[in-house]
Formats: sequence, structure tokens, C-alpha cells
Amino acid sequence: MFICTHCDAQFQKWSGKCFECQTWGTLIEETVAPTTRRPSTATALKPVALSEITGQNEHARFETKEPELDRVMGGGIVKGSLVLLSGEPGIGKSTLVADMAKRFIQQELNVLYISGEESAGQLKARFVRLNTKLDHLYFLESGTIEALVKTIEKQQPDVVIIDSVQTLFSEQVEGSPGSPTLVRYATSLLMELAKRTGVAIMLIGQVTKDGAIAGPKTLEHMVDVVLNLDGDRVHPFRWLSASKNRFGATDEVGVFEMTSGGLVPVVNPSARFLEERVAVPGSVIAATIEGSRVFLVEVQALVEKSAYATPVRRASGFDQNRLQMLIAILSKRANLRLGEQDVYVNVIGGMKLSEPAADLSICAAIVSAAKNQTYEKPTVFFGEVGLGGEIRRVPMMEKRAQEANRLGVQGVCGPETHKTVADL
Repeated sequence: MFICTHCDAQFQKWSGKCFECQTWGTLIEETVAPTTRRPSTATALKPVALSEITGQNEHARFETKEPELDRVMGGGIVKGSLVLLSGEPGIGKSTLVADMAKRFIQQELNVLYISGEESAGQLKARFVRLNTKLDHLYFLESGTIEALVKTIEKQQPDVVIIDSVQTLFSEQVEGSPGSPTLVRYATSLLMELAKRTGVAIMLIGQVTKDGAIAGPKTLEHMVDVVLNLDGDRVHPFRWLSASKNRFGATDEVGVFEMTSGGLVPVVNPSARFLEERVAVPGSVIAATIEGSRVFLVEVQALVEKSAYATPVRRASGFDQNRLQMLIAILSKRANLRLGEQDVYVNVIGGMKLSEPAADLSICAAIVSAAKNQTYEKPTVFFGEVGLGGEIRRVPMMEKRAQEANRLGVQGVCGPETHKTVADL
């Protein structure tokens, strides 16, 4: 049987492309043992009334005492939960969990660090660099998942960190480390262990070339929390978000900065994003919402006469298809001739603008660049742009204006001040 490592689809014959998720090179062969149907020996189970349960609840958490981390995780890591942290290689996953371990150790919590990618000496050097006391930190080399489960059950640490799930192997299940069957089997054992013992377990997982978590898709459904660490390695900022959280919200974002001393939380992200801004044509300020927070970021646009028959449209930090649509709207509704112009849009700081409220800031940057004019005073732009050129209302407009006023930006351009893109 051939199984897709991306979507778990099964096929009887191998092919270069999975016909379910349309990805290439993801089919691998797995041996499926034949099963015989036996008479059932199952007996009826007795349900338990929830009112009679007096065990732990979701409020039993280990707080990291770091607002950015606790905000994303809903107040800290829940006892008996299984957390998956994913991110690209080199983005800072090991640095982040090392900082989390440091904060747990400061509270005299016992942390067991299981590593299949670093030796004990390398790990100690990392914690020494972070000025971490090593009294409550224990190291274990990655072994069979069965041995690890027995060790965790015997030692009963408060928090377990496994770096990474793709390095685990088993004495019961055949397959190389990182194969879908083995990853699924190891995760199921760890989940059962966490629920039975109350130990909080954090797994580190790699991502594929297209940004998806490596391993079977069911891995994300098996864990309690899925954290994503994003960012551009050429920029210092990192974004921590939760795509799944059974114990809290999934719309919060934590902002960190990579330094020589590890990941440092950014207390005032908007001020950091705008501290090097220079008022030039094509530069505007956008107000975007991430969770319950407002971020002010700089959006830059460059418009130049095209040297080719087909003009170039490029976007960094913004959806390129939506950029094409906004350019068409400006050409049709605002009489801005861009048919022979190359248009480049860049969001400073490595941040990605995904909400519709960013439409107006993109349009304002393009208009400023095309006219080669700057706005008279610093202005924050937010609003969704329709195909008719109208500027539509977006959520939390008052909060966006308050954040702009807090940073001393008095000008606000939105649905209440402008009705169409032609007004720009």
C-alpha cells in the first residue's frame, strides 16, 4: 500500500503525484498486515457523570511568566497536554523552547529535555548562553519511544520537551524515523501518557517546503495545541501563533526578536516597526489586527515604467493575487494608469498582511508612489476595498485609531473619512 505523507491518502499503485492533495513526491510504500475478523469480545462500558469528576481542569497550567508566550498559549502550558511547535529549520524553535525551559526552571519545575538532534554538551552550552540554572534540568538522548514513555512515567517531570518528533523510532513499529506511521504511533503513545500522568509534553516538529507540518496530517489533530513559529531568517522578528488550541483562543500572536541572547519579546511592536520609517513617496502606515492586538506597520510601494511588454507585479508580505485585483481597481475606479508600470509592494519587518483591512494601505502606497508624492502628515490607513472602488468598514476601527494616536500619528484614513479609492 502506498500512503501520502501529506494527506494520508492510500493508493494501490505508486505515482509521482498524490491525486487527493495534488502534491508531488509524497507517496511512500508501507506494508499493511492482513487482518482477520474475529468474534467480538467487547463488553458494555459505564459512562461517568462529569459532575462527579474532581480531577484537573484546563485552568491547571504552568505559566511561563512571559506575557508574549502566555498570551499565545492561553495563560501557559496546561498540565497533561501535548503541544506541537512547528517551524522552518533555523527559525528559532530550539531557542524558543530553551527559553521556555529556563522560565520553568526559575519556578523550580523539573524539566526533562529529550534531544535527538543535539548532544548533551551542545544543549548545556545553549542553556549556559541563556544564563540558565541547571539544577532542575535533565537531559536524555532520543531512544525508542517505548523506553522514553517508561522513563517519563518513572521520573514524573513537570514538563517534557522532545526535539524533535521526526527523530523518534520504535521497537514495535517498523519504519525509519519520521515516517508517517512511526510519527503517528509515537504521538499516540505520548498523548496517552500525558493524559494518564498529567505531565505536560512539548513536541518540536519540522515543516515541509510549502510550510506544512512534516508528517501525517492527522498529527495536528492528535495533539492539544499546535504552535507555529514564523518569520524571515533575514529579519530579526519572529511571530508565534496558535493554529489550534483546545484550551484557549487561536487568534493571539506573540512577537519576538532574535538576538545573541536568544528570543527576546518585543514589548511595543508598533514602535519597533516604525522607528526607521522615512517619509518618502510610496511609504504609508497600515493598521492591522492580530488577535486582540493592533500592529502599525510600514507598507512601501514602488511604481516604475516597465521595460517589458508584460508589467511586473511583486509583493512581499502581501497576497500577490489580491495585489493584482487592487491594481485593477485603481486603474478602473481611480483613473490611475498602471498598465505599463511595474508595481512592487513590500511590508517592512517581515510581517504578512492577510486581513482585508490592509487593502486601503496597499492602494494608498501605490497611489503615493505613482504620483511621486508623500502625504502631508503621518497617516494610518485601514479599510477593505471593493471591486466598485468603495472603501468598506472593518472590525475594531476605533481600536486601530487609538493605537495610532498612542504613537503620535494623528492622521487616520478609513471608511469614515474616505468613501472611494478615487478620494486618495
